[in-house]
Amino acid sequence: MPFRAPFWLAHGHAQTIYAYYFARREHVRFRRERLTTPDGDFIDLDWLDNPQQAPLVVLFHGLEGNSAGHYAQSLMAAVQKRHWRGLVVHFRGCSGEPNRLARAYHSGDSDEIDWILRTLAQRFPHQPLFAVGVSLGGNALLKWLGEQGHEAGGIIRGAAAVSAPMDLPAAGRTLDRGFNKLSYTRHFLVTLRAKALQKVAQHQLTIDRQSLRRADTLHRFDELFTAPLHGFRNADDYWQRASSKPLLQRITVPTLIINALDDPFIPSASLPQQNEVSSAVTLEYPRHGGHVGFVAGAFPGHLRWLPERLLAFALDQFK
Repeated sequence: MPFRAPFWLAHGHAQTIYAYYFARREHVRFRRERLTTPDGDFIDLDWLDNPQQAPLVVLFHGLEGNSAGHYAQSLMAAVQKRHWRGLVVHFRGCSGEPNRLARAYHSGDSDEIDWILRTLAQRFPHQPLFAVGVSLGGNALLKWLGEQGHEAGGIIRGAAAVSAPMDLPAAGRTLDRGFNKLSYTRHFLVTLRAKALQKVAQHQLTIDRQSLRRADTLHRFDELFTAPLHGFRNADDYWQRASSKPLLQRITVPTLIINALDDPFIPSASLPQQNEVSSAVTLEYPRHGGHVGFVAGAFPGHLRWLPERLLAFALDQFK
């Protein structure tokens, strides 16, 4: 069913803010597991347990997200109702405990996604896997799907990306100006700067701490920290190379992409059109919904539309 925003919340900023701060949340209880990465670090997995033979829905969160986020809770609550298994993967440093290495996570971290999904496929060879990426996690997942091509089909049955910034330069420029800079970007930078400064001190990184403290845009933060830490020349090189949009034509796994046209983070003109994606990709661009908002129904609204749409698409791939 197409998404229809309620008249009292038919605006991208309103959808985004209301979903994050005010919408009624589900409360899902998880079992935590820690995996050691090939480079000696760790990632934390939050599991929703159900029968071993049930399908497994794996969620990759957005920038500074975690399993307590509104979209993680609403999706896993819907998974629970279907008696499927669910998993929220925390990127390094996002589970409430600093990771061991200087390496963090970033928007194009498809190597981490590759290791995680291959590990799960090896552990559960008879269990169908469906991967969902939200925002930053959505871009990284789409990048992985494009890079892997036909090989991805031997690992997962299907995938979905929600509010993914597939053109990172366009999204970055949008977040670094006007109301977005004063609200969303400033909010993200509070925790990003704190974690970065901790890493600089812990690992004695040759990064200017004073400049990092003063970074007031994502571009400046990525120029000073994300890019040099992860092998990119600068922020522009990082944003260009980490964007998934150029790889969408190489996707062979059935993939659903959902982006609202009023997403305040992502200019609608930057969204890929059908001729820019493969035949395996389904594009859905609701008129409203904000950035991972999609609050529906009469006041006070609910967050059920998005998980129901994602799981309906997943069910089609499990048949």
